[in-house]
Amino acid sequence: MRAAVYAFCSLPRPSRREIAQLDDLALPLIEKASPETRRYVAAALSEVAEAPPSLVRKLCNEPVAVAAPLLMRSRELCDIDLIALIGRHGMDHARAIAKREILNPRIAKLISALEALDANAAASEVPDKVDRAEETSQQLRAMMVPPERAAAPSVPEQPLPALARWRAAPGAFEKLRSAALTGLKDLFGQTLARTLGISLAQGEALVSEHGRQDLPVALRALELRQEEAFLLSACVFGSLYAHPESIRHFLDRFASVSISAARDTVRDWKMSAIPGFVDRQIDIEWEDAEIPPAANEDREQAAANTLLKVS
Repeated sequence: MRAAVYAFCSLPRPSRREIAQLDDLALPLIEKASPETRRYVAAALSEVAEAPPSLVRKLCNEPVAVAAPLLMRSRELCDIDLIALIGRHGMDHARAIAKREILNPRIAKLISALEALDANAAASEVPDKVDRAEETSQQLRAMMVPPERAAAPSVPEQPLPALARWRAAPGAFEKLRSAALTGLKDLFGQTLARTLGISLAQGEALVSEHGRQDLPVALRALELRQEEAFLLSACVFGSLYAHPESIRHFLDRFASVSISAARDTVRDWKMSAIPGFVDRQIDIEWEDAEIPPAANEDREQAAANTLLKVS
C-alpha cells in the first residue's frame, strides 16, 4: 500500500487510468492496513492535486486522527461531501474542515453554529449527570428494600415512567438522517414516531409548522448530539434557519431542556394518545424505511443544497 501510494504521488501528472488503477488496488487493501499506514496514505494523498476519489472518501470516513489531512487540504472534496461528513461524524471532522484554506462561507457559518451547540451541550451535561445519578440512587434504594416490605407495601406505588429507562435503538440517528435527506417531511415524521414510540399522527405533527417548536424536545429525548439534532432540523425546516437569530433560537431551545425533562414530555405525549396507558419497557424494533438505496446520493445532494442556504 505504501509503495503504491508513494509511486502514485511521484507522478507529475497522473492520468485518469493511473488514478483509477490506484483506486482499484487500494480500496481492497485499506481495510487490512494498519492505522499508521492509513495515516500515511491520507497525508500523502492530501498533498496531490488529483487523487483517487473513492479512496479519498473512504479515508475521510475514518476517525479524524486518520482523516484530518484530507479534511483540511484535499481538493477531491466538494461542498456536498463536506456537509455529509459533518453530519455523519460531528464536531471532530467539522473542526478539521474549518481549517481548510478555501471554505464556502456558508459551511464556515454552519460549523460556527455547531461549535455553539457543542458549547451549550457541555454546559447542560452537568444537570443531566445529576439526573442520572439520582435515578441510579433510587434504583439502588429500591433494591435494598426488605422482601417483606416489598411484598406488601402499605401505600400503592405509582408505576415508574417508562421513558425514565428508555434508550433509542442503535442506529436511530442514521435512520432519521436517511429519512430527513429524502426531503419528505411525512416520511421523516413517521420515522421519528417509530423511534420515539409515539403515534404516527404525533410524529407528523412534529414536522408541521405548528409543531416545529417541539421538534428540539423530541430530538433531545433521543440523546442526539446537538450537531446531529441541528442537521435533522435544518433538513426539515431549512428555510427557517436563514438568519443567525433563528439558529440561536434553536440552540437555546435544545440546550434549555434536559434529557430527563424531554423524556417526560415524550411520555406525556404517549399517555395523551393511548387510553389506559400503563408502565412498560419500550423496546423499539425498526421497520425497514422505504428509501431506495440507489436514490440516496441524489437525496443527500438535495438536502445538502438546502443546508447551504443556512447563513
